[in-house]
This record gives sequence, structure tokens and C-alpha cells, in this order.
Amino acid sequence: MTVLAAIWPQSRYAKPHIPAPETAHRLGTMTTQRPSPIRPAIRHIRPNGIGAVSSTALGQPDLIPLWFGETDLVTPAFISNAAKKALDEGKTFYTHADGIPPLREAIRDFHKRTVGADIALDRITVPGAAMLAVTCALQCVVETGDNVVCVSPVWPNIFQAGEICGAQIRFAKLEENWRSATPHWQLDLDKLFALCDARTKAIFVASPGNPTGWIMQPSEQRAVLEFARKRGIAIISDEVYGTLVYDGTPHAPSFLQVAEPDDNVFVINSFSKPWAMTGWRVGWLVHPAAIKDSVNVLSMANNTGATVFAQYGALAAMSPEGDAFRDKIRERCHHGREVTQKFIETQNRIRWMKPEGAFYGFLNVEGMTNSHDFAIDLIKKARVGVAPGTAFGDIGDSTLESYVRICFAQDPKLLETGLERLGKAVAAL
Repeated sequence: MTVLAAIWPQSRYAKPHIPAPETAHRLGTMTTQRPSPIRPAIRHIRPNGIGAVSSTALGQPDLIPLWFGETDLVTPAFISNAAKKALDEGKTFYTHADGIPPLREAIRDFHKRTVGADIALDRITVPGAAMLAVTCALQCVVETGDNVVCVSPVWPNIFQAGEICGAQIRFAKLEENWRSATPHWQLDLDKLFALCDARTKAIFVASPGNPTGWIMQPSEQRAVLEFARKRGIAIISDEVYGTLVYDGTPHAPSFLQVAEPDDNVFVINSFSKPWAMTGWRVGWLVHPAAIKDSVNVLSMANNTGATVFAQYGALAAMSPEGDAFRDKIRERCHHGREVTQKFIETQNRIRWMKPEGAFYGFLNVEGMTNSHDFAIDLIKKARVGVAPGTAFGDIGDSTLESYVRICFAQDPKLLETGLERLGKAVAAL
């Protein structure tokens, strides 16, 4: 196996084409094609499957878009007005690369009241969007040739970020348990641990999960943490959907509740989902205490910190009024989940494992063998946008071909119409 094949496996990257030297006579001189300085990981990177589908019809007014992970509600006025006020007050200059102090203090208080964790301020960094927080975490631990084990199905931006950093991605796929009285996803810890070796630098977990809605239990978190401590492996925990749970608790189980300050644990969070702020691009990272200065440098080098006036909008989101809006979003998602459940009960070829958290339906469609082509066809014939299942894991995983993802954080009537169209398209397969 070549070094390149070891780093970028064939399951995700095609073997790079290295052209034979081409010669040509030009003005009496012999020239050869010049070598490219562009990394193979960049030259041959694939667009994620969600974007490949949505780009064909994005913004078309007669289409019902269920493909992206966002509600159809606009950001509430009290958040937008706080950002406007910051602009009017001239808050348009450079500021702290790790985030304005009032926002970091508010984030600290958020963790206290939702998961009971008291996080030191110097462990909280607001580098920009949550994806930038993911990138910073990966930059802390990954070098070319290392590997990252991702619990999957998983949002494609995550494993693409790992690949861009030079890592090989290994997928620890959740298992489907359809035989249970309540069908659910389950994680086989032994299989997860077996994927780790001397080059494993991180285990990535999203809980609640996108696209599955699966939630990792505290006993599983403790087992993974103990394993990671012994092996010197970092844990990157995406907890963006932590407050979007349906069991009456304020937050899903968090690694912040089981990890020590100097554990190699990175927790990602975002204002995008619970506060309807996807376009604001503000998220945060809780990182090990020992590398606080290094993460500050990374934030400065990557983005010079988050947009200043947007941070004041985020600060408003952390208020009691923001907590009330989070409750509103959760109730909207709960209703959307029930609308989807009622739809599935009328179908004989569509099923799901009812999500425990987040706001997605990962729908299993009997007889569907190409989720990308089905999603494209659905746009053309039914005017509904969904995300293909193959976007969320190894491109060689054929089991994902029978899945599509929808976002049910929508107006109930619009959601009902979209699902009705989806059902008719499935019936015609």
C-alpha cells in the first residue's frame, strides 16, 4: 500500500490521477506539465451529499426544503436587536480572540444550569462557528497519517474536517435494532474500541446525533472516557443538540458531567439550533485546561475570533428570554416529531427509529437502493428536498442507500405537506 493510500483510503478518495509527462513544442522549446503543490486531499475532496442535492434547487420558491438542519423560524427580535445595538454603539473593532468576556461568562452559567458543570472561563473559547470549534479541536490532536474514529451515521462536515486535517476516518456505525418493542440505535463499544490503534488521536461522538437522534448514555460516556484516558486518545463531543431532548430533562447527558478539567475532552456547542441562529455562525468550544493558551492562538490564527456584534446577539440568547425561546423551539420540534410519527404509522414502506433528541427523521425506505438519485428525483417530481442517507457515512456503506434525512423543526402544515409528497413518491418506487 502506498503512503497516499494509507492516508486517504479508496472508500472516500479516488486514487489521484498523476498524468504522464506531456511534451509539446512551443516556440522551439520543450515543456513538461508542472507538478501541482495542491494537496491530494484537497484536489480530490468530494462535496458532501447534502450540498450535492440541495445545490440543484436551493431557493426555489415552490419547493419544500426539509434537507437542512434548521427551523423555518427567523432569529427572534431580542437577539437581532442586541446585535443591531452593538453595531450602533460602534462595536466593530477587534476584540478578545477567545470571545468577549460577558459571553464566555454567560456560557459558563449556561453549563451550570443545564448540566450542572462549573467550567472555568479560560476553558471556554468562542472562535466563530461551531464548525470552527471542531476544526480547532482536530488541529490540537491530528497530524497527517493519524486516524479519527467517528460514531456514525454522522454529519458529513465532521468527517470531511478530519480528512482535510490529514486524518483517516474510521466509522463506528451505530447498530439498527428493529426487533425491539421500541426500535432504536445502539452503540457496540467493543467494536468502537477495536477500531482504535496506535495512530488513533480522537474519538468523535455527536449526542444527540445528527441524523439519528441517538443519545449516548452516561455509562457509555464513562466507558469511552476510561478507554480514551488509558490510550491517550482525545474525545471530541458534539453537543449542539443537547437541549433538544424529549424526555423532560433540560439537557442530554454531557461529557462535561463525567470529565475532569485536564482530560483530553473537547465539547462543541452552538447557538445555531436552539436559538434559530444558523446564519450567525457563532459557537463555542470547551477544551482541556492545560491547552488554554494554545487554543487562544488557534482561534486567533484561524479567524481572529468571532464576529464582534454577533457575539452580543449570542449574549442576548443566553438570557431568560433566550431560555424561553429554547423551550419554544423544543416544543415545535416535539410537535414535528409527532407529526412525522403519525405519517410513518400510515406507511408500509417507510419506518424510523424514533429520535430521542435533535430534530431529524432518519427515514428507512423499503425498496430504495440509491438515496442520492431518489433525493434528486424527489426534487423534480414531488418538489420536496431531503438529504440522502449516503451523505452520513462511509461512501462504501450500502446500508445507507435505504435512508433519507428530513428536518421536522418546521411549520406543522408545511411538514405535513412535505411528508405527504414524500409518501406518494415512495409508493411509486
